[in-house]
Amino acid sequence: MEALTVSALLDLQHTAAASLFAAKQYPWEVLDEIGDFLRALGAKLDPAVFEERLPGVWVARDAVVAPTACLTAPCIIDRQAEVRHCAFLRGNALVGKQAVVGNSTELKNVLLFDRVQVPHYNYVGDSVLGYHAHMGAGAVTSNVKGDGSPVTVHAGDEALPTGRKKFGAILGDGAEIGCNAVLNPGTVIGRGTRVYPLSMVRGFVPSGRIWKTGGEIAVLR
Repeated sequence: MEALTVSALLDLQHTAAASLFAAKQYPWEVLDEIGDFLRALGAKLDPAVFEERLPGVWVARDAVVAPTACLTAPCIIDRQAEVRHCAFLRGNALVGKQAVVGNSTELKNVLLFDRVQVPHYNYVGDSVLGYHAHMGAGAVTSNVKGDGSPVTVHAGDEALPTGRKKFGAILGDGAEIGCNAVLNPGTVIGRGTRVYPLSMVRGFVPSGRIWKTGGEIAVLR
């Protein structure tokens, strides 16, 4: 389905992981490869620009990382990013340029494109967040189904099996997720789409839409 493809959702000019998406049709196909990719990329980073603070943890010298943040390898914090008080990066995490990882936010096996904001009490696991996407306070991804079965992406009458037990969400460029929203396993949000606060979202929400309370979808005007 074309609307779910990498090119439809993400501008690869805004991530250090652009090469990881080569030959991939759908964004979630990169999730198994994030760790190995970050280790290989980190080893090639310019030490004048990036400091390897711990084995496998590279932080740009102009990034701001709170002393209370916990960074677990492999992890790359790109230029001018900010990682705030008590953030927990559990490994396999790329934080893009000028991105913000907020207080008590937890990341695991994720790619945050440049200027992404997950600034307050967020959990983002097994997910890809596109350029300038934003998650409001308390918004989270749920990355495992209650019965533990493989995640399927539902788009209208179509169903795309991913073969993955763990898969949170894909946010297209500029997506805006309201406070305390829950993105269920396999959720895909199109470019520029907005999700109301307190929503429980499942499946594919096309680009340029508004997901309203109760699951009503309207065209963004």
